[in-house]
Amino acid sequence: MIIRTLNTIAIMCEGELLTPEATDIKIKGVVTDSRKITPDCLFIPLSGENFEGHQFGAAALAAGAAGLLWQRDKGPAPEGAVIAVEDTLRALQLLSSAYLNQIGPQVVAITGSNGKTTTKDIVTSLLETQFKVHKTQGNFNNHIGLPLTLLSMNEDTEIAVLEMGMSSRGEIALLTALGNPDIAVITNVGESHLLQLGSRKEIARAKLEITGGLKAGGLLVYNGDEPLLAEVLAEGSLSAPKEMKTFRFGLNADNDDYPTGIMTHVGGMTFTSHCHGDHAFTLPLPGRHNVINSLAALAVARHFGVNEENIEAGLRNLKLTGMRIEVITTPSGFTLLNDAYNASPTSMKAAIDVLQTMKGSGMKIAVLGDMLELGPDETKFHEEIGSYLDPDKTDLIFTYGRLSEHLAQAAEKNFGSERVFSFTDKTELTNLLITKSNPKDILLFKASRGMRMEEVLQSLIAHD
Repeated sequence: MIIRTLNTIAIMCEGELLTPEATDIKIKGVVTDSRKITPDCLFIPLSGENFEGHQFGAAALAAGAAGLLWQRDKGPAPEGAVIAVEDTLRALQLLSSAYLNQIGPQVVAITGSNGKTTTKDIVTSLLETQFKVHKTQGNFNNHIGLPLTLLSMNEDTEIAVLEMGMSSRGEIALLTALGNPDIAVITNVGESHLLQLGSRKEIARAKLEITGGLKAGGLLVYNGDEPLLAEVLAEGSLSAPKEMKTFRFGLNADNDDYPTGIMTHVGGMTFTSHCHGDHAFTLPLPGRHNVINSLAALAVARHFGVNEENIEAGLRNLKLTGMRIEVITTPSGFTLLNDAYNASPTSMKAAIDVLQTMKGSGMKIAVLGDMLELGPDETKFHEEIGSYLDPDKTDLIFTYGRLSEHLAQAAEKNFGSERVFSFTDKTELTNLLITKSNPKDILLFKASRGMRMEEVLQSLIAHD
């Protein structure tokens, strides 16, 4: 984590230390939540529509913070070690960027509609076999989370792996300017945030903002199966370094790397790729889409000179952020696929593919909830998922939410009403699911974050 004197902090964030006697006080780490004050930290109060961190400034100092930033327009600062700034959010961002520049690690930035967190985890696991790596934790991938990620880095970090999220234009541009990556990865272009951006091409433009912060000679690794990325790159309107190199990955054989063989098994997936000849890699994750995510990670690992033996070890020891196709086996024998963190039509189909290709002696049950922020075509997208489900490969369908009623109605055309159950009450869904399911069944849980579908999964585990 960042350890600097308050005088140095003031210079780094372009502020003014109001208490000269505090010049040599050292802060250890940065906190923006007054409920999580740590000894000798720097408290940075932020302002929003529904919160005002400045009202907790004095309490933060009393709780053990060594100093705090104070926005000049928020009135008199509390007594203590205070740095005055014009805008605390901008100061947080300036501080993180300055700290990154002082430490000087190489930076890998990852974005995409789906798969960016899994890809971040795979990239980190591969690089950690040879380097000291710092990665984004959880979903700290926005204009506040990314600076906090940078400021939590140790001084000896060699490579920082940064996830970059967005919901509108300009957000990735800000994050890539802060991170100044050596490598940028775009996993794909899906339908998430159609409500805000209006079209998939506009989403592609938003994702490609990541090139604006690339260092000279930087590498863009992107999904070559997505024609919109190539189209936007050809528009010539990107703020990207002229010396930018590109590497394309995907299923199609016209990419720089693509799978030459994929095998599904109990432990996950084994695959070979064009760039690695006959060398087979085993990924402890189900799903062909995760093989594609792995190809992006392999490209990053090759760039940094990670050898194939260490790539194998990195894949073998992979640890994922929670609720991304997390496979849970209960004591009685249920197999639960927890992919409840988020959902879009693309990721929903990928999760269904995983369920429908898994081997087992019990039933395969899809427990699906609403996909949010899809814009005016949200009904059509849910109907498409209902039609995508294969009655020969899935036994029962449970849906939760108003939008998922359309999914259920479309599915009934192929499954019949006796195999499809639609709910707007989570307790009712859970009770029937417990009644209908049996040990040895495989159950997929998938929905947008706002639906909290993991609550159904947790209830099933508690009842097991």
